[in-house]
Order: sequence, then C-alpha cells, then structure tokens
Amino acid sequence: MTYLKVLSIDHANINVKSLEESVLFYSTLFGFELKKEQPEQNSKIIGNELVKLCLYENPDQVYTKGINHIGFHIENFDEIVEKCKGMNISMPYGVIEWESSRSVYIIDPNGYELEMSEIQGGGL
Repeated sequence: MTYLKVLSIDHANINVKSLEESVLFYSTLFGFELKKEQPEQNSKIIGNELVKLCLYENPDQVYTKGINHIGFHIENFDEIVEKCKGMNISMPYGVIEWESSRSVYIIDPNGYELEMSEIQGGGL
C-alpha cells in the first residue's frame, strides 16, 4: 500500500467566540500575523511561515472537547513561562516532561487547550 508522507500539520480551522480577542491572543503570544481577512465568512487567517490558524467567529458556538488540544512546537521554549506569566495565562499543569521533551499547556480565550512543546513530536 502507498501512503502519502505527511510532513507537518499545515493549518487548523477553529471556531472562536470573538475574532478580535482571538487574533490579539495568538498575535501577542506567538507573534502570528494577519495573513488574510475573509469578511464574507466572518473569518481571518493568521500565522507565520510554518503554521496557519483559520479563525471563524461564531459567538453562539457551544464549545465542547471535540478537540483535546492543539500542539505547537516552540523554538524558544524557555521563554514560555515568562511570556504566559506576563499575559496572565494559566498553565494548569506547569511544565511537564514527556519522552525527551518538555511541554506547557494553556487555555486560549475560547477554551481550547494549547500544548507548546520543546521538541517536535516529543522526539518520537
């Protein structure tokens, strides 16, 4: 059987309560820039050269745990704790170790759990 070789997650589309609040959160935390406005869809695409998030505003969305979390590989991992403290972002589990990596979990303004990891895929 032939498989397609996946290199990385290209983007994630997520519903958000407020485009403005979510864009500010991800821009302040990760430095994501606005890549495209899609007013006809009440949506914006933000990100950097490697990661894109497509945010769709849906203030009436009932947020459940359909997605457990979204993971980001962070180059400057040692700066995470200070950055989160500066933004008053809770880190409910603190810094955890898994395989050969460290991770920090936070919650975004919409209730999505984000994992920020030191080593891509925990080194697996």
